[in-house]
Order: sequence, then structure tokens, then C-alpha cells
Amino acid sequence: MSDSPYRIRLAESDDDDFILGLVHRFIHFPLPNGRTKTDCLKGIEADLVKHLDEQPSNSYIFIAENDDGEAVGFVHLQKTKDFFTHRDNCHISDIAVAEKHEGNGVGAALLDHAYAWAKEHRCQFVTLAVFPGNEKARELYAKHGFDTDLVRMARPVR
Repeated sequence: MSDSPYRIRLAESDDDDFILGLVHRFIHFPLPNGRTKTDCLKGIEADLVKHLDEQPSNSYIFIAENDDGEAVGFVHLQKTKDFFTHRDNCHISDIAVAEKHEGNGVGAALLDHAYAWAKEHRCQFVTLAVFPGNEKARELYAKHGFDTDLVRMARPVR
């Protein structure tokens, strides 16, 4: 984390617009059968608004800033319990980088921060969920040591 050119800090109330302004970044890839961009955007935005407004004790949103103090990305972490071991896990609920800063290592810095945070908080795993069509994100996660743990399958009911 210390080698990163980005400063990563806890989000503050004046970061809400920046965070919510990146929600559209979560649908720029093919979605699975039965998922719509509108539903995904509404669901992600509603969840983030809830966490920003209520600030639950297990929810942490961090902002990455560049050298100029400009917000360039965020990661939303949640402390969860592992289903099998009941130990603490760190779940990456959301991670997004401002489009103009994509490819500059912001996502990597946020993933490194999530891992360091999980280690500091004695978590067993860092987990995340990603749509199969989000190949760019899946490649980044694989480069950072993430591997398939469970596969969630769905069938639309029509």
C-alpha cells in the first residue's frame, strides 16, 4: 500500500456524489440472461445510498485520491461471516474507478488496500462477486490472487 501513488481514506459525506456518480460503471459489459441494466443500476445505487446514509458498523467505503487530491475511485468493504467457518471475511461489495483514471493502477491500489485492511482485521478471506461478462474486472482480480470459490448459478423465471 505504501508504494501506491494514491492516498486511500475513509469516505466522508461530501463524497456521496462522487461515489454515486460511478454507479454507471457497473454495467459496461454483457449482463447475464434475465438481468437488465436498469435493475442492476437501481439495485447498486439503492444499496450504496443505504450504506452511505445509515453507515452500518460492518460497512466501510474508502476513496482513492491522486496527488492533486482528486477522487479517482472507491471500494466498499463489508465485514461478513464465512458460511463454513464462521470466521470474519472482508467482502468487496463494490469497487469502481473513474473512467478517465482507468488503467492507471487505481483498481490495483484499492484491491491492495482491501487486502491490507482484511489482514489488519484478521479476516480469513477477501471475497467479491463479479458478473461473468465483466472480463476486464475478472482479469484484474485474477492478477491480484483471486480465484473461484463458489459459483452462483441462476435461471430466470418467466
